[in-house]
Amino acid sequence: SLLPPLLALLCLGVAQPTADPDEPWCPYKVGGDGGAAAGAAGARLCFRPPARGFQCAARGCRAHRSAGGALVANVLRNGSVLLQWGLRHWGPPARPSAALRGFELNCSWDGTYTRFPCDSVELGAACRDYLLAEAHGSVRYRLCLRPRYAPPRPAPPAQCVEFRVEPAAMRDIVVAMTAVGGSICVMLVFICLLVAYITENLMSPALARGGRAGAA
Repeated sequence: SLLPPLLALLCLGVAQPTADPDEPWCPYKVGGDGGAAAGAAGARLCFRPPARGFQCAARGCRAHRSAGGALVANVLRNGSVLLQWGLRHWGPPARPSAALRGFELNCSWDGTYTRFPCDSVELGAACRDYLLAEAHGSVRYRLCLRPRYAPPRPAPPAQCVEFRVEPAAMRDIVVAMTAVGGSICVMLVFICLLVAYITENLMSPALARGGRAGAA
């Protein structure tokens, strides 16, 4: 079938980066259902710009790091997850960069009785991050990343990170409670100011007139 090559060419034509050696774009290929069932015909090749300079702010992001420290999952408040990694945490120094073929990313999540595979991704050697745009709430994810090198060097063991995305409903409840709490605070301040105004401007003259009448 000519459809998969045509789709790949279309994707390349739409997302082809400009030639900039300082900004290498990340080529990646996504396979659904763990990648094994999809096969080569079901994968699509695309490019994405690197998310350089990203830092996980405590107010809107929570970072989860793998045991070896190579892989970090930045879980954002909007339900997306930005993965970041480096090579220096994978044991001894690597061979020259030309020997690095890319990375393999495998994803799975816990169901009621078993663990289900989600998308597997093959990433190019220039990739150092990947965005999981839509993660389900209240689901525990496990993502494992492993670099691939040219023979005869074997692939090092994968590093994995586990995390749970906060449910969207819970985020809405927190936002709503924050808004209601702010409104209540504003109302209390307004009531206090109103009571102070009434006490100062209405009650004081009445008490003063009552005092003068008693003295007469």
